[in-house]
Amino acid sequence: MAGDDIIEMQVMSEWLRVCRLDEIPRQGARVVELDGTRVAVFRTAEDEIHALEDRCPHKGGPLSQGIVFDRRVACPLHGWLIRLDTGHACSPDEGCARRYRTKLDNAEVYVAPDA
Repeated sequence: MAGDDIIEMQVMSEWLRVCRLDEIPRQGARVVELDGTRVAVFRTAEDEIHALEDRCPHKGGPLSQGIVFDRRVACPLHGWLIRLDTGHACSPDEGCARRYRTKLDNAEVYVAPDA
């Protein structure tokens, strides 16, 4: 994803508006920057929204560029599977990506800046 596609956000309230739901492709992601941290906001095929730090716990690969399926994302570097709902790597791998709270309100996507 090109740097121009990243939305920079400064933390000023409990919830930060990211975009409209339809601006994130199904089984895709959008990247926002929260106080210098890249956060990948994912949309599942069922329109669930999840947000993780855009960094695989294995070698730091950009999770936002991975393949999303079910409630998981495959890291594009080495194929580690990361659960979108918890941030934990799927067995046999171990590790955890920082997770952020999300909410969907009137087709608007929000992320809480606190992990």
